[in-house]
Amino acid sequence: MTTSLFRPDVHPKLDLPYLHDLLHPRRPLWTPQELRALTSTVAGELTTPLLEILEFGHEQRWWARLALTEGVELWLLSWAQDQGTAPHDHGGASGSFTVLLGELREDYRYPGGPVRSATRATGDTVAFGRGRAHQVRNLGAIGAASVHAYSPPLLPTTEYASLTEYTAVPEPRKDS
Repeated sequence: MTTSLFRPDVHPKLDLPYLHDLLHPRRPLWTPQELRALTSTVAGELTTPLLEILEFGHEQRWWARLALTEGVELWLLSWAQDQGTAPHDHGGASGSFTVLLGELREDYRYPGGPVRSATRATGDTVAFGRGRAHQVRNLGAIGAASVHAYSPPLLPTTEYASLTEYTAVPEPRKDS
């Protein structure tokens, strides 16, 4: 009998035993608390290799996938001054992000609730369940970077003209 071991897909510059230990490749779904611990730990403990990967695109936002397992995807995103996302959900996935550099403005909403705003500074971590839409922007004078994780992975997002249009929690889906 042959036993196959699942090996996560990891960015070559982060292919470190420490990250492999954090990824738990056999965990099918991650809770928001587990995602929070992952992004916070990766941003805090792997800062130097993350900064070696990091790039800034001034024409459009830059990103790199750091890792992918059956249960989680991990990303590094950069935000030049005035860059941001459209209001969006995460397709029914739970998520988390930790600010690695700079400061980000997040506007967010749960269905039926008000639009709220918060400034997320270096080291701040936000975790959320599947029922949340948000918009993230760098309104600061310097570039920013953040580490993001989503579970389940690879779910398509839905964009909205405004967060006030977000009224229902999407069911997790995979487009074929």
